Amino acid sequence: MLLEAIGSEIQAPGRKAVGILVDTNDDLDARWRTVADRLREENIEVPSNPELTGTIIDSNPRVGIWLMPNNTSPGELENFVSEMIPDDDPVWPLSEDYIDGIPEKARKFTEKKILRAKIHAWLATREDPRQMGVAIRAQDLHVDGPLSTTFASWLRELFE
Repeated sequence: MLLEAIGSEIQAPGRKAVGILVDTNDDLDARWRTVADRLREENIEVPSNPELTGTIIDSNPRVGIWLMPNNTSPGELENFVSEMIPDDDPVWPLSEDYIDGIPEKARKFTEKKILRAKIHAWLATREDPRQMGVAIRAQDLHVDGPLSTTFASWLRELFE
């Protein structure tokens, strides 16, 4: 589990930076407290609130925290990825309609995972149905939006 690995990652010899990416799911504040408490156990001073553009703590090693999707709202990786689907993509509304059209009794996913199902339905329509990371490399997902560029800036600053 991520929380258990934080200590060993921070204490790894020669480690210059550690990036922590976590889904906030339903409660951003609770997730922040959990990660912050674990870092404090490692004697890392953590701010009381996450930074809007991703948190970077100047410690040894430097520690970065990104709360998916955007450091300000509950959600998960799929919320982040949904921001990368081109606005004019003709398949996205069809993917949403497809998932919405599945009767609730026939769904094997919970209401909380409906966006995940929609994202994967959309990914299944790509030239070579693929995972999210591959869709980024294939330029099916746009990485030039505000959220993506903020995330990329956070990564560059953390690992510079």
